Amino acid sequence: FGAEMNEPSAQHDKNLYCPKVSQTRTAETVKDGFQFYDDLREFLTGFGIETNEVERFETDSNSEQETVRLRLGVTNDSENLLRFFSRIGYRYDREKQRRSVKAIQYLRTKEREIERREAIESEAQTLADGGSSAESIKAEFDINDRFMERSVWGGRDSRPRPDEDFPGFEEFCEAVEVADDHTILDEVVAIRRAGRKEVYDIGVSHEAHNFVANGFVVSNCGVRMLKTPLTYDDVEGREEELVDALFANIPSGLGGGGVYEGTKADVDAILERGMEWALENDFALPADLEHCEDEGVRHDADPSRVSQKAKDRGKNQTGSLGSGNHFLEVQRVTDVYREDVAEQFGLAPDRIVVLIHCGSRGLGHQVCTDYLRDIEQAHAGLLDRLPDRELAAAPAGSQLAEDYYGAMCAAINFAWVNRQLIMHRTREVFGKVFDVSVAEMDLLYDVAHNIAKKEAHEVEGSEASETSRATGEAGDGEERELFVHRKGATRAFPAGRPEVPPAYQDVGQPILIPGSMGAGSYVLRGGERSLSETFGSTAHGAGRLMSRTQAKQEFWGGDVRDDLREQDHVYVKAQSGATVAEEAPGVYKDVDEVVRVSDALGIGDRVARTFPVCTIKG
Repeated sequence: FGAEMNEPSAQHDKNLYCPKVSQTRTAETVKDGFQFYDDLREFLTGFGIETNEVERFETDSNSEQETVRLRLGVTNDSENLLRFFSRIGYRYDREKQRRSVKAIQYLRTKEREIERREAIESEAQTLADGGSSAESIKAEFDINDRFMERSVWGGRDSRPRPDEDFPGFEEFCEAVEVADDHTILDEVVAIRRAGRKEVYDIGVSHEAHNFVANGFVVSNCGVRMLKTPLTYDDVEGREEELVDALFANIPSGLGGGGVYEGTKADVDAILERGMEWALENDFALPADLEHCEDEGVRHDADPSRVSQKAKDRGKNQTGSLGSGNHFLEVQRVTDVYREDVAEQFGLAPDRIVVLIHCGSRGLGHQVCTDYLRDIEQAHAGLLDRLPDRELAAAPAGSQLAEDYYGAMCAAINFAWVNRQLIMHRTREVFGKVFDVSVAEMDLLYDVAHNIAKKEAHEVEGSEASETSRATGEAGDGEERELFVHRKGATRAFPAGRPEVPPAYQDVGQPILIPGSMGAGSYVLRGGERSLSETFGSTAHGAGRLMSRTQAKQEFWGGDVRDDLREQDHVYVKAQSGATVAEEAPGVYKDVDEVVRVSDALGIGDRVARTFPVCTIKG
């Protein structure tokens, strides 16, 4: 919602007013107005949000015709308001968005206070039943006489209210600041040991995803788009058949299992030669390499710098999605923004494409673990001076830094082959379901996320380079080889850059920006200002609004799956409902806004938008 929906506000100090949306209708269109609100109520009900009955008010008719005012309100119990503010909110009004974040925090803080007082009430009743005096109970909990009387002897039949000193909503809003990313600093109440267990947490700030060492990221996930000759008309009505076939044939989830399990020699060859190995073993076409970043091979790779434990973990995971935010999604092109570029990319409205997002699986995780330990031992003094130990680094030029870079490039090669084998199996599935040939399914592009590379860039310091930054044009500044670390970012080279494949030299490198299951994704091309502004980079996706733990508290996987199917005609299949809840549309930022900013800055230009047809996840 935007301007038409009331912002969060206090009704009676500590209780929030029910948000309402209203509209004025002419007498002749009142029926249509009621139908609109009935549809809106049904939509909100699908998100678990309760509403009041539609209200009708007579108004002062205008000079020309009789008018009627209609109004719909969201029921204002706390749990219902939390669902509304967190799942729907105010996408088109930034100030109301910020206030709704404060409302969410206020309602949760208020709930914790009520739960605290409920616990006191229960303990006080137990003490009273055991014969403790009223005075001793009051002294034990430091509670007032009225609370004691109602809780212990008054037979309270409702939940206790917050303490009198608990702030009202407006007072709370004045004291709380909302950051630009819509987060609020909160106090850690307690830290409890939960034991030790190896887990994978992909998509949030954690060593199992960040894999930070020497300032670089080892996880090197990436995304590729496969084009098919099909249109949405060819697929519509067969979505369930397709998603079942993909889920049955493409390994996903935690642990082992992949499209291909080779020998130790195979793993070494993959780590060294990347996509060249896939071509030699009939898992790729020559054109697939031509449409990969770096043609699918990092020649700086050094498999000898990857531990045997890491290689063993990768051996039976080659060609698998994994879990977390990694996925395979069949999509249809819904919008084209630059027809000439879209034509060069082979994209047209209703064209069916497949987006594959995954990385180097357990092999990359192990490389990270190995080198973090080495860095902690070799450079303990440096780590002690860092603001966060996850910034663990080996000084550039040191032997450990060189070893790590060779291992990271090897893991990048593994990630490329991993995505290639998944695409190979996807081509086979489409061939069986729709009787299309491999030759009819072309790779648009494969671009890496979260990697570090050595690249030549013009650096600031000269008058020419300052001018080029201001205009977005290439200048005459000093060109140097740099480590470019794209964390939460992806490469976005413009037309003319030598690394761009020949097929796209005139239009710029394709950029693939995944969104959530309910929001679609984007294809961009490298913008003219990307080199001067961001060293040829742009954002690699929407980014999360909430942690996985919070997402599982807010959403139920089965409900998310059913809602996507019934409301958006998107078919989702995953190893568990928890995975679907963690990746619900509401947990991600607005990908439309992320892409709008990239386009406005000239670092990544919009070419086309896609929307999901079916999705498989681990």
